[in-house]
Amino acid sequence: MHYDYLVVGSGLYGSIFAHEAKTRGKSVLVVDKRPHVAGNIYTEKMEGIPVHKYGAHIFHTNNERVWNYITQFAQFNRFTNSPVANYKGELYSLPFNMYTFNKMWGVTTPQEAAAKIEEQKREAAITEPANLEEQAVSLVGRDIFEKLVKGYTEKQWGRDCKELPAFIIKRLPVRLTFDNNYFNALYQGIPIGGYTRLVENLLEGIEVRLCTDYLEHREELDALADKVVYTGPIDGFYDYRLGALEYRSVYFETEVLDLPNFQGNAAVNYTDRETPWTRIIEHKWFVFGKDEEGREFPKTVISREYSLEWKPGDEPYYPVNDERNSLLYREYRKLADEEKKVIFGGRLGEYRYYDMDAVIAAALELCDRELQA
Repeated sequence: MHYDYLVVGSGLYGSIFAHEAKTRGKSVLVVDKRPHVAGNIYTEKMEGIPVHKYGAHIFHTNNERVWNYITQFAQFNRFTNSPVANYKGELYSLPFNMYTFNKMWGVTTPQEAAAKIEEQKREAAITEPANLEEQAVSLVGRDIFEKLVKGYTEKQWGRDCKELPAFIIKRLPVRLTFDNNYFNALYQGIPIGGYTRLVENLLEGIEVRLCTDYLEHREELDALADKVVYTGPIDGFYDYRLGALEYRSVYFETEVLDLPNFQGNAAVNYTDRETPWTRIIEHKWFVFGKDEEGREFPKTVISREYSLEWKPGDEPYYPVNDERNSLLYREYRKLADEEKKVIFGGRLGEYRYYDMDAVIAAALELCDRELQA
């Protein structure tokens, strides 16, 4: 069998391209080195609860085209992300809003909250933020930075906030309202039945080979197709010949608890430096504690999430988009642009952090360009 396209990776980007290519009459083979489809949005049932095996994925978008497209393959529930911050046992609302400011300072009006933030910004006397710490203090003041930003961020990135670039936190949500909706997007939710079912619907009727490492079998796999859509690490494609791009990785400790309710919320961030994990996810609350028939789950499943420096063999999660890595990626990109047969895409192929809606938009843009004939 010879194929028009070989798609490497069965995450959202690869699966959408494969689906659209098949819809337009192209023959497609999808390969994935994992034993399952769906990449990092893979969900599997534990005690009947859809568990996000590679970390919490909450879909949100203001892009109507993206929403209309992805809801063809799954019905979404109305889950709204409203995380809680735990600082040494003190609980605060995220994003930073009037509940947060009331707990932090005892203020009760937006005017008082704005005045308190402005007072602390003046005390810091920062005019042009040079790093993440200065950027955060200039946005929300010293108190909130120390309790709710510093420890969490340093655990997440493995670096002091003074060593991190300011842009990482420029879009920090700060609201002088009582709105706990973290994403503030027009469309948001979780696919009913889990993300794996959504991807399986995208890949229906398409040949998929799991436990197949493209880089180990490149020659024989390349011979099977006219073109390759590659969603793996771009530096891995070139055998790291220019050096390895840096990532932060994540690992999870997941356990079933014989309790109906562990923390009362899907996500609780631990913002002190001493707690080793960054957050705890309680998966049942993504589906409001009930199965698809409306029955309440008697048990619960939690995942403690830890951030660590990536090394070969770990799963790469977050690109470290500092100057050194950005320059290195541009060199790999020059090599990629010379490829006649290979299209690089997705978060690893493009070395960038992508929200799910941006992945879908990028995949659809590729389809518009590549499959228009």
